[in-house]
Amino acid sequence: MTSSSQKSAAHEERGFQLQNVHWLWLSAIVIAADQVTKQLVVNQLELFDRIHLFDWLNLTLMHNTGAAFSIFAGATPWFFVALSVLVSIGILIWMRRHPQGERLVACSLALILGGALGNAIDRATRGYVIDFVDFHMYGWHYPAFNVADSAIVLGAILLGTDMLRPRRD
Repeated sequence: MTSSSQKSAAHEERGFQLQNVHWLWLSAIVIAADQVTKQLVVNQLELFDRIHLFDWLNLTLMHNTGAAFSIFAGATPWFFVALSVLVSIGILIWMRRHPQGERLVACSLALILGGALGNAIDRATRGYVIDFVDFHMYGWHYPAFNVADSAIVLGAILLGTDMLRPRRD
């Protein structure tokens, strides 16, 4: 291998290690929006039990000590913090190794990362996650959720969509 091709290979390897780092801005926006909305809800809903927005939507302050749909509600918050950190490390590795041109995957991973860290911040600082979006229709009631949960679900949907897309190669 010539000197210039060695430099090119080394440059490509370094570039590969930094793949998709620019998508972390989306994770930061999710974390910021999640934490700001949670604090606003805590400040406002300490005065009110519930704020009725529509026939199908309320804002309600809920303390979720479990995971999705309150499963494992009795577990220590540090279990969930550790789990979030491990998942976040896995996502960062996945983002780093994933080809830069596949934006849908990078976007979905950034959303999931931001959501996981947003909820981990709650668990580390409060011991529970603040949920506040209360969606219900025709007797059906969805468990309360927050911005971080929404980002995780949207990221998972986008990731699933990418997996179902036909590949060009």
